[in-house]
Amino acid sequence: MKVSQRYERMVRQTQAEARIPALSVAVHRADRPLWTFQVGEGVDAASQFRMGSITKTFTCVLVLQCRDEGLLDLDDQIARHLPVKAHGELTIGRMLSHLSGLQREPFGDVWDTMQAPDLEGLLTQLDRAEQVLRPGLRFHYSNLAIALLGHLVGRLRGGTWAEVLQDRILDPFGLSDTAVTPERPVTGYQVDAYSDYAHPEPPADLGAVGPAAQLWSTAADLARWGAFLADPREMDPNGTVLSASTVDEMRVPQVVTEDVLWARGVGLGLILHPQAGAERVVHVGHDGAMPGFLAAAYGRVGGAGTPRALGVASVGSSGTAGEICELPHDLLAAAVEHDPADIAPWVPGPPAPAQFRSVLGQWWGEGFEYVFSWRDGALHARAAEAAAKRPPAVFAPVDGASDVFRTVSGREAGELLRLTRDADGVVVRLHWATYRFTRGQETFDGYRF
Repeated sequence: MKVSQRYERMVRQTQAEARIPALSVAVHRADRPLWTFQVGEGVDAASQFRMGSITKTFTCVLVLQCRDEGLLDLDDQIARHLPVKAHGELTIGRMLSHLSGLQREPFGDVWDTMQAPDLEGLLTQLDRAEQVLRPGLRFHYSNLAIALLGHLVGRLRGGTWAEVLQDRILDPFGLSDTAVTPERPVTGYQVDAYSDYAHPEPPADLGAVGPAAQLWSTAADLARWGAFLADPREMDPNGTVLSASTVDEMRVPQVVTEDVLWARGVGLGLILHPQAGAERVVHVGHDGAMPGFLAAAYGRVGGAGTPRALGVASVGSSGTAGEICELPHDLLAAAVEHDPADIAPWVPGPPAPAQFRSVLGQWWGEGFEYVFSWRDGALHARAAEAAAKRPPAVFAPVDGASDVFRTVSGREAGELLRLTRDADGVVVRLHWATYRFTRGQETFDGYRF
């Protein structure tokens, strides 16, 4: 069976078994054409669905753009940048990761009335919103917190959240089918649990809560976005939307979402799904829900056979079919299992620079053996007993400091590596994160075996 046929069958099965009026799915990868498929009446690849809380990933990128430009710091209290009458001591970083402890929704029964506040109302009634947990205690999802961050960004940029989103992400990244107000909207439904009746849900405008869940999009746009969150170097090599290192930072776990299972985490605005049974593989992105709609967009990071810029999105017009949010994870795994990335041949490279050749080979530190090597134009190190799939430590020279390196990834990331040479210029000792490394095994008091 062709891979595209396998994908199509998975989508058709999900739509039929979960009873989804309309379902649209896309698979993006750098080495294959975009694959899209729709099932249901009256939908095509250009049909726009509510993405719900996937919107949060866009808002969080806007916040980190401001951080990278020096307009804010993640440790800043929100009151420093947005006039609030309560909860001004909450930090931006904790709000990004749902660690603020702020209540989930704005004050009032917004999901009963279906009347969201405008910005003035949101801020005026903020003192009536509860601090339900101590900040930093544990994960507590908050649409209110992300909404406030969206308006903070608008204030810093001198516009509305929607205007800044269009100018800073949607236009430069070419997401032409993603919008606050759709041109080709699909109707959302709640399907009766005990019959085949699908009742259309009323359209909902989230007003000032928009930065948390307002957007509409297509599966194709969202698959590209998922691919960006997983592989920004491929999708945005010039850092037009956000630098690759900052996207990497967004994927660093800040908290687990279930404090008993520890099966899922949250970074800076991203949901992190480690894949059971797949070594060092995580799906990064977000789920979304709005009345009549569910959606999910994820990219795959790590693992043998994972293609560059692999992202999948599914959007459906049912508010109760949780299978819509499970489908991207199944498709990401299927893509790697049935159509893995091509294996690039190894080709010889230039020799290591002469001044670093005496670093290469076996070293001992804290009684353990390490191997230093020169790969892809950089100095690497790994424990001799480490699994082959475990990423090495990678070092970069420190400007203006001879024989000093910074660990840029892997073990001891951020720490310094210093080289000590003898009179002939041969490296005879290393200090990595202040620990001594020697060519032979030594105790801490210098005894050599």
